[in-house]
Amino acid sequence: MPQTDLSGATWRKSTRSSGSGACVEVATLGGATAVRDSKHPTGPALIVTRAGWAAFTTGVRSGEFA
Repeated sequence: MPQTDLSGATWRKSTRSSGSGACVEVATLGGATAVRDSKHPTGPALIVTRAGWAAFTTGVRSGEFA
């Protein structure tokens, strides 16, 4: 599987993130979104398509994962 270069990515945390350290960060990459653990910024990142990210965030908003 090819590696995606994330060195130029602009990462952001949710405005709902707390100071507890249990946060994720996201970065927009053209046609995809990268997601990583904010405690391990040099660790692995999950890369998902825009459609996949949209489906996930829609599910979160609707309570699908509660």
